[in-house]
Amino acid sequence: MTLPSTYADRNCSLARSLEIVGERWTLLIVRDAFFGVRRFGDFVTQLKIPRAVLTSRLKSLVQEGVLVRDDGATGGVEYRLTAKGEGLWPVVRALMHWGDTFYSPSGVKRAARHDQDGGLLDHEGRCGDCGLVIPVPEIRIEPGPGFDSTDPGHDPVSDAINTPRRLLEPITASRTR
Repeated sequence: MTLPSTYADRNCSLARSLEIVGERWTLLIVRDAFFGVRRFGDFVTQLKIPRAVLTSRLKSLVQEGVLVRDDGATGGVEYRLTAKGEGLWPVVRALMHWGDTFYSPSGVKRAARHDQDGGLLDHEGRCGDCGLVIPVPEIRIEPGPGFDSTDPGHDPVSDAINTPRRLLEPITASRTR
Protein backbone atom coordinates (compact mmCIF):
# COMPACT_ATOMS: atom_id res chain seq x y z
CA MET A 1 0.00 0.00 0.00
CA THR A 2 1.35 3.41 -0.88
CA LEU A 3 1.55 6.29 1.55
CA PRO A 4 -1.40 8.64 1.66
CA SER A 5 -0.78 11.92 -0.14
CA THR A 6 -1.78 13.86 2.94
CA TYR A 7 1.66 13.88 4.56
CA ALA A 8 2.51 17.14 6.31
CA ASP A 9 5.50 18.20 4.24
CA ARG A 10 4.55 18.06 0.55
CA ASN A 11 8.00 19.42 -0.27
CA CYS A 12 9.74 16.23 0.87
CA SER A 13 11.18 14.42 -2.15
CA LEU A 14 11.66 11.22 -0.15
CA ALA A 15 7.99 11.12 0.84
CA ARG A 16 6.93 11.83 -2.75
CA SER A 17 9.23 9.05 -4.03
CA LEU A 18 7.88 6.61 -1.46
CA GLU A 19 4.38 7.24 -2.80
CA ILE A 20 5.55 5.63 -6.03
CA VAL A 21 8.04 2.92 -4.97
CA GLY A 22 7.68 2.68 -1.20
CA GLU A 23 5.87 -0.61 -1.12
CA ARG A 24 7.54 -4.03 -0.94
CA TRP A 25 6.01 -5.54 -4.05
CA THR A 26 6.73 -2.44 -6.14
CA LEU A 27 10.47 -2.51 -5.51
CA LEU A 28 10.59 -6.26 -6.14
CA ILE A 29 8.81 -5.75 -9.47
CA VAL A 30 11.30 -3.03 -10.38
CA ARG A 31 14.21 -5.26 -9.31
CA ASP A 32 12.94 -8.10 -11.48
CA ALA A 33 12.43 -5.73 -14.41
CA PHE A 34 16.15 -4.92 -14.13
CA PHE A 35 16.82 -8.68 -14.13
CA GLY A 36 14.92 -9.02 -17.42
CA VAL A 37 11.43 -10.07 -16.34
CA ARG A 38 8.93 -8.46 -18.70
CA ARG A 39 5.79 -10.59 -18.83
CA PHE A 40 2.95 -10.66 -16.32
CA GLY A 41 3.09 -14.44 -15.88
CA ASP A 42 6.85 -14.35 -15.34
CA PHE A 43 6.48 -11.72 -12.59
CA VAL A 44 3.86 -13.96 -10.94
CA THR A 45 6.12 -17.01 -11.23
CA GLN A 46 9.22 -15.26 -9.93
CA LEU A 47 7.68 -13.22 -7.12
CA LYS A 48 4.79 -15.53 -6.10
CA ILE A 49 2.75 -12.31 -6.02
CA PRO A 50 -1.04 -12.35 -6.03
CA ARG A 51 -2.27 -11.52 -9.55
CA ALA A 52 -4.54 -8.70 -8.37
CA VAL A 53 -1.66 -7.06 -6.49
CA LEU A 54 0.61 -7.37 -9.53
CA THR A 55 -2.05 -5.88 -11.79
CA SER A 56 -2.43 -2.91 -9.47
CA ARG A 57 1.33 -2.34 -9.08
CA LEU A 58 2.05 -2.63 -12.81
CA LYS A 59 -0.77 -0.20 -13.60
CA SER A 60 0.61 2.28 -11.08
CA LEU A 61 4.19 1.95 -12.36
CA VAL A 62 2.99 2.51 -15.94
CA GLN A 63 0.91 5.54 -14.90
CA GLU A 64 3.94 7.01 -13.15
CA GLY A 65 6.19 6.44 -16.16
CA VAL A 66 8.48 3.96 -14.39
CA LEU A 67 7.45 1.15 -16.76
CA VAL A 68 6.04 1.18 -20.23
CA ARG A 69 3.54 -1.41 -21.37
CA ASP A 70 4.24 -2.85 -24.82
CA ASP A 71 1.54 -4.80 -26.58
CA GLY A 72 3.85 -6.98 -28.63
CA ALA A 73 3.42 -8.01 -32.23
CA THR A 74 3.10 -11.63 -31.07
CA GLY A 75 0.07 -10.74 -28.98
CA GLY A 76 1.94 -10.79 -25.67
CA VAL A 77 2.20 -7.87 -23.29
CA GLU A 78 5.58 -6.85 -21.92
CA TYR A 79 6.61 -4.28 -19.35
CA ARG A 80 9.93 -2.48 -19.74
CA LEU A 81 11.69 0.04 -17.58
CA THR A 82 11.70 3.59 -18.93
CA ALA A 83 14.60 5.99 -18.41
CA LYS A 84 12.77 7.10 -15.26
CA GLY A 85 12.62 3.46 -14.15
CA GLU A 86 16.29 2.87 -14.93
CA GLY A 87 17.01 5.87 -12.71
CA LEU A 88 15.96 3.65 -9.79
CA TRP A 89 18.98 1.34 -10.26
CA PRO A 90 21.13 3.16 -7.67
CA VAL A 91 18.29 2.74 -5.15
CA VAL A 92 17.87 -0.97 -5.93
CA ARG A 93 21.65 -1.49 -5.90
CA ALA A 94 21.99 0.35 -2.55
CA LEU A 95 19.21 -1.72 -0.94
CA MET A 96 20.73 -4.95 -2.24
CA HIS A 97 24.13 -3.88 -0.87
CA TRP A 98 22.59 -3.01 2.50
CA GLY A 99 20.82 -6.39 2.63
CA ASP A 100 24.03 -8.22 1.69
CA THR A 101 25.99 -6.31 4.34
CA PHE A 102 23.60 -6.96 7.21
CA TYR A 103 21.71 -10.13 6.25
CA SER A 104 24.00 -12.26 4.11
CA PRO A 105 26.89 -13.56 6.23
CA SER A 106 28.17 -15.72 3.34
CA GLY A 107 28.64 -12.69 1.07
CA VAL A 108 26.73 -10.95 -1.69
CA LYS A 109 23.74 -12.81 -3.10
CA ARG A 110 24.27 -11.39 -6.59
CA ALA A 111 27.49 -9.88 -7.82
CA ALA A 112 27.51 -7.08 -10.38
CA ARG A 113 30.26 -6.94 -12.99
CA HIS A 114 31.22 -4.68 -15.84
CA ASP A 115 30.24 -6.81 -18.82
CA GLN A 116 33.02 -5.37 -20.98
CA ASP A 117 36.03 -6.19 -18.78
CA GLY A 118 34.55 -8.48 -16.09
CA GLY A 119 35.53 -6.12 -13.29
CA LEU A 120 33.55 -6.42 -10.08
CA LEU A 121 31.42 -3.35 -9.31
CA ASP A 122 31.57 -1.76 -5.89
CA HIS A 123 28.51 -0.61 -3.94
CA GLU A 124 28.51 2.66 -5.91
CA GLY A 125 28.58 0.92 -9.31
CA ARG A 126 32.25 1.62 -10.03
CA CYS A 127 34.24 -1.06 -11.87
CA GLY A 128 37.19 -2.42 -9.90
CA ASP A 129 39.19 -2.93 -13.12
CA CYS A 130 38.66 0.20 -15.23
CA GLY A 131 37.42 2.57 -12.49
CA LEU A 132 34.37 3.76 -14.43
CA VAL A 133 30.84 4.05 -13.07
CA ILE A 134 29.05 1.54 -15.27
CA PRO A 135 25.68 2.32 -16.89
CA VAL A 136 22.87 -0.16 -16.34
CA PRO A 137 22.91 -1.80 -19.81
CA GLU A 138 26.60 -2.69 -19.36
CA ILE A 139 26.17 -4.43 -15.99
CA ARG A 140 26.24 -8.21 -15.78
CA ILE A 141 24.65 -9.77 -12.70
CA GLU A 142 25.60 -13.24 -11.50
CA PRO A 143 25.23 -15.38 -8.40
CA GLY A 144 27.64 -14.29 -5.68
CA PRO A 145 29.19 -16.21 -2.79
CA GLY A 146 26.07 -15.73 -0.64
CA PHE A 147 23.73 -17.12 -3.30
CA ASP A 148 21.87 -20.21 -2.11
CA SER A 149 21.63 -22.60 -5.05
CA THR A 150 19.87 -25.21 -2.89
CA ASP A 151 16.77 -23.04 -2.60
CA PRO A 152 13.78 -25.22 -3.57
CA GLY A 153 11.18 -24.21 -6.10
CA HIS A 154 13.27 -23.65 -9.18
CA ASP A 155 11.33 -22.47 -12.18
CA PRO A 156 12.43 -21.38 -15.66
CA VAL A 157 12.22 -17.67 -14.79
CA SER A 158 14.38 -18.09 -11.67
CA ASP A 159 16.82 -20.26 -13.59
CA ALA A 160 17.21 -17.55 -16.24
CA ILE A 161 17.63 -14.79 -13.64
CA ASN A 162 20.17 -16.85 -11.70
CA THR A 163 22.52 -17.35 -14.63
CA PRO A 164 25.08 -14.65 -15.46
CA ARG A 165 23.35 -12.11 -17.70
CA ARG A 166 23.21 -8.43 -18.46
CA LEU A 167 20.70 -6.27 -16.65
CA LEU A 168 17.66 -5.37 -18.77
CA GLU A 169 18.27 -8.35 -21.08
CA PRO A 170 14.77 -9.73 -21.55
CA ILE A 171 13.89 -13.20 -20.43
CA THR A 172 12.32 -14.52 -23.59
CA ALA A 173 9.90 -17.38 -24.16
CA SER A 174 12.78 -19.55 -25.36
CA ARG A 175 14.59 -18.96 -22.07
CA THR A 176 11.60 -19.79 -19.93
CA ARG A 177 10.22 -22.80 -21.77
